[in-house]
Amino acid sequence: MNIDPAASRLAADGVAYAPQIATAARRHGLDPELLAAVAAQETGGPNANAGRNIVGDGGHGRGVFQIDDRWHAFATSPAAMDPGQNADYAAGMISGLLKEYGGNVHEALSAYNSGSPTATGTKTRWADGEDLGYADSVLRHYQRLTGGSPSAAPSAPPAEPDAAATQLAMQAQRLPLLPTIAPAISAGAPHFAPSFHRSATDYLGLLNDDTDEITS
Repeated sequence: MNIDPAASRLAADGVAYAPQIATAARRHGLDPELLAAVAAQETGGPNANAGRNIVGDGGHGRGVFQIDDRWHAFATSPAAMDPGQNADYAAGMISGLLKEYGGNVHEALSAYNSGSPTATGTKTRWADGEDLGYADSVLRHYQRLTGGSPSAAPSAPPAEPDAAATQLAMQAQRLPLLPTIAPAISAGAPHFAPSFHRSATDYLGLLNDDTDEITS
C-alpha cells in the first residue's frame, strides 16, 4: 500500500480531510500546508489546524473551503459538499490566482477571499488578541502547520522533481547571492509583505518562471 507522505504529515497535525487536501494540492502544484491553512481559516477558526465540511456564510459558503454559490456555479451542485471535490475546486482557484498575480501568495489569498489582491478581507481575532486580515491569518495557520516563517510559504513547488532538476538545485546553492533580493531576505518581515520575494538561491524557479522580472 502506498502512503502519501503529505497526507500523513497533515493528518499528524490534526488536519481533517488530509488525503483529499494533499491530493488536490498535488494536482494543482500547491504546497499542501498552504491549502490546509486556507481550510483552517475558512471553516476551522483561530488556533485550529483543521476545517469542517459545513454550509456557512448565511447559507452561501459550501464545504471545507466555503465556495460561494453567489459566484460559483460549482457551489450549487452536490459536489460542493464532497470534501475532495471542494478541495480540488479551491486548489484550482488558488493556483490560478497565484499565476494571475505573479506568484504573490499574499495577493492570491486576498483575492480568493474578497476578489481583490489588495483588500484586507475578512478579519480574524486570534486568542492572543491579534487581529489579522484574511491573507495574514491564513499565513499564521500556515506557520502553525509548518513551524516556519510565513515568508517561506511556496506558491507552487513541483510535486516530484526529477534528477536533473535536483542536481541543478544543488548547484544553485553554490552560486552567489542575488544582490537585488538580498536586502528583502535580510529584512525578515514577520508576515508576508504585499509583494513576493523569491529565495535568494531559487535559480531553478527563475528558469521555470513565465515572467522575466522579479517584483519588489
